[in-house]
Amino acid sequence: MSSEPDVARSIRVGEDGRARCAWVGSDHEYERYHDDEWGVSLRGDRPLFEKLTLEAFQSGLSWITILRRREGFRRAFDHFDWRRIAEYGSADIERLMADDGIIRNRAKIDATIANARTLTAWLDNEPGGLDALIWAHQPSARAFRPTTLTDLPAQTAESRDLSRALKARGWRFVGPTTAYALMQSAGLVDDHVVGCWRAQ
Repeated sequence: MSSEPDVARSIRVGEDGRARCAWVGSDHEYERYHDDEWGVSLRGDRPLFEKLTLEAFQSGLSWITILRRREGFRRAFDHFDWRRIAEYGSADIERLMADDGIIRNRAKIDATIANARTLTAWLDNEPGGLDALIWAHQPSARAFRPTTLTDLPAQTAESRDLSRALKARGWRFVGPTTAYALMQSAGLVDDHVVGCWRAQ
């Protein structure tokens, strides 16, 4: 059972008087993301490819680090046009490694290009396939809303299944924790805690 201090620490009231999940802190960009995007249903192959890619780059970092560089990522990766990314070669990798508008991690850059090549072969034969696969793993409605941030899991049975399904397609850098972060951010689950104004 959640204690009162845990509950109090899980909500933060912003300058605008709105109570939000405390992970937002006082950063206005984080507030906007929390209010307008996190937990909102996201559909479409390209938006989900972008979100999956950014979640992979976030691994080991804070999400705000990625969020502040999102426009840089969009510019550097051709607005997540997977067919263009699939054609990247060594010169593009060096260009990306020199771009301080993104996270310069060679393994993650290589994985993004490999994932784009996988996606190109897949979606040429099955348009909408990424969207369909991801949303097929939406869990059934949970019986309770999380009361505190400590109630939020790092991964679930559904995120483990989604991770396995993507890896079976050849996807890289998509472990079950990354898959669950995608589920939260793309609205497959609603993890706004009790007391947050966005809680339904």
